[in-house]
Amino acid sequence: MTVSRYSSDLTLAGELADTADAITTARFRALDLAVGSKPDRTPVTDADTAVEDAVRDLLARRRPGDDVAGEERGGAVGDQGRVWVLDPIDGTKNFLRGTPVWATLIALVENGTPVVGMISAPLLGRRWWAGEGGGAWLRDSSGERRLAVSRVSALADAYVSTTDLGSWVRHHSRAAYLALVDACWESRAFGDFWQHCLVAEGAIDVAVEPIVNPWDVAAVRVIVTEAGGRFTDLAGRDRIEGGSALSTNGLLHDDTLATIAGARPG
Repeated sequence: MTVSRYSSDLTLAGELADTADAITTARFRALDLAVGSKPDRTPVTDADTAVEDAVRDLLARRRPGDDVAGEERGGAVGDQGRVWVLDPIDGTKNFLRGTPVWATLIALVENGTPVVGMISAPLLGRRWWAGEGGGAWLRDSSGERRLAVSRVSALADAYVSTTDLGSWVRHHSRAAYLALVDACWESRAFGDFWQHCLVAEGAIDVAVEPIVNPWDVAAVRVIVTEAGGRFTDLAGRDRIEGGSALSTNGLLHDDTLATIAGARPG
């Protein structure tokens, strides 16, 4: 295994994920699960806040000099220093509906660049992680393996995924996504973290989202790029605060951006 200089941070990220998994698995399908909504009308459960509070508490003890930014309790990522970026439950809608496709996302951002990514999906029995310079890895029921993106080089042969077609209508352009679908071989909506992890695994070739927050993609960016892929926003900028996300195997990235940009709004 290639060793990243962030090995100790990866070890800690694994402990944080274990802490999160213990909470989320206990609250999944709980009859007394408390559900509210945030100002943007997205749902939040008591499990979301419990996970973030527990992870923040552990970080305060183990990395007191680092900052924290999370979906539920706030904080800024910034471009200076070390910031742990948390999404306690990515896929909250799935979580509250009893669908097992959700995960805790943990990233370490150093001077504005994600350098450690940990994604744990306990009900899927899968955990993905990466540290800058150390490759991307997956552990599932078959064991542990290093990840590599696909070698598909033409959109006509590509497998593409998004989260929700309606989000393209609200936040970008329905025509843009449909143009990409028409250019590709097959399309699905695996959604959220999972589609980006599947790009890192080489199982699909393109994952695209018109609306994201930094905590949705900080861990994703490390895992995809360490697997040999490419991550940008829909303007082609390598940043996690661009408000959108595109993960590809790298070979398809420019063609994907051009296809999206070339479609007329609608």
